[in-house]
Amino acid sequence: MTHEDPRATEQALPLEREDLFVMQVTDYSEERLLVAEGCRILALRGLVDDILGHISLRVGEDSLLVRCRGREERGLKFTQPDDIHLVRLDGSTELPDGYSAPNELPLHLATLRARPDVSAVVHAHPPAVVALTLIGVPLLGVVGAYNIPAMRMALAGIPTFARSVLIRSDALGSAMVDALGDRPVCLLRGHGLTATGSSVESAVINAINVDALARIQLQVLQAGVTPAAVAPADLDDLPDLGPAFNEQHVWRFHLADLEHAGLGIR
Repeated sequence: MTHEDPRATEQALPLEREDLFVMQVTDYSEERLLVAEGCRILALRGLVDDILGHISLRVGEDSLLVRCRGREERGLKFTQPDDIHLVRLDGSTELPDGYSAPNELPLHLATLRARPDVSAVVHAHPPAVVALTLIGVPLLGVVGAYNIPAMRMALAGIPTFARSVLIRSDALGSAMVDALGDRPVCLLRGHGLTATGSSVESAVINAINVDALARIQLQVLQAGVTPAAVAPADLDDLPDLGPAFNEQHVWRFHLADLEHAGLGIR
């Protein structure tokens, strides 16, 4: 009489769909860590408060990882890799018990569907950005060497989505994407911003740079002065620093800043 190895029987059994989904999630440990760090950086830099805001990252052709809200939610500043879960681009989810996808998941889905050049999406609520959208002042390239990437985004034009709503439907997501166009960042009136990038690092730093520009411009306006854009003659001496500058050097600073603040998770 022969005895079957029970392990061979287990391996031969077809995997349930839920098991496959769990396996897919566990395959993205480094990516989930990266999204979690991005969330903590946004909070440390003041672009998000308490439990609001989220980051997504495209993984594969039809899925993304997104920051979800858990049953013991403590806010973006304390995001863990376990808070980052897999969602399909059609919006379907199979989340663990106690977790829910963001209400504004359609913001991420619409952006990633429409923009194949985008791998990561940040949604945040920087107060200075919100203030400028409420007074109807567009972000301008008013700084030069202080923040060259922010100046270049502003000179190219940073659009605004005019509706002050939660972007929680496909229709609103599509409308926001129409406003975003091919730009890296879109301001959301009375709400915040959507920032995109070819990586989590670039999307987060794009959001931080726009916030830095908004803070400066708002401070100048509060002083009773209307700032002028950088003079065209100065642009030749303000080089394009390239994506590596942000994704390597600046990102390492933000990771070190997390460690210094006691918020590192590596």
